[in-house]
Amino acid sequence: MFQFFVEPGQININDKCVIIEGPDVNHIKNVLRMKVGEEITVSDGADGKEYRCGISALEDTRVLCEIRFIKEDNVELPAKVYLFQGLPKSDKMEMIIQKAVELGVYQVIPVATKRCVVKLDDKKASSKIARWQAIAEAAAKQSKRGIIPKVADVMPFSQAVTKAGQMTVKVIPYEMAEDMDKTREVFAGIRPGSEVAVFIGPEGGFEPAEIALAQEAGVEPITLGKRILRTETAGLTVLSWLVYLLEN
Repeated sequence: MFQFFVEPGQININDKCVIIEGPDVNHIKNVLRMKVGEEITVSDGADGKEYRCGISALEDTRVLCEIRFIKEDNVELPAKVYLFQGLPKSDKMEMIIQKAVELGVYQVIPVATKRCVVKLDDKKASSKIARWQAIAEAAAKQSKRGIIPKVADVMPFSQAVTKAGQMTVKVIPYEMAEDMDKTREVFAGIRPGSEVAVFIGPEGGFEPAEIALAQEAGVEPITLGKRILRTETAGLTVLSWLVYLLEN
């Protein structure tokens, strides 16, 4: 069943009506070729609820839907996970965002670190963020998320550490960390309702000064095992662990 996101104001609970506007109208009518009576799911991207709807009218600029029932079960992780991802090379960020959204990330924050090869000026950054946000929305639809995770503006490492400072749990996988017992201890302490910051370095990893800065802010260096993982693998590994731990 296809899922679509709308603004909260487009859902009228009292009238049991949802109005879909914008690019999704063309997608429903001309790409999916859906007909009146067919069923879709709709979310406002904020409250986590799933509105099961039947298409009642296909107009030129909008699709009208009738709410049949509301699924209250929240499909979101019980903890908010923030992925602070060091800017990788080529199009790796697109895959990272797509898979992170599928795994339940709450927000993705692109981070400019000292070893990042990619350098984005304001114009390029704005274009990239728009592209990455579109990928996040598509992944949220595909994976039946209740929200659309936000892709934040690119920020320097020092600002990212400050942003993470007040979060409940803060981890940074680091090749010099070797104590798996410490990693297990940190993850065992994550509880529903927590805010979890996960820092992932670019291809070249983090510089020692960045690790020191992170530790000053309470970010725990952890190991993900005896093997060195690629930047596009490390964050997804952490998210997979969190899904296992939090949804048991």
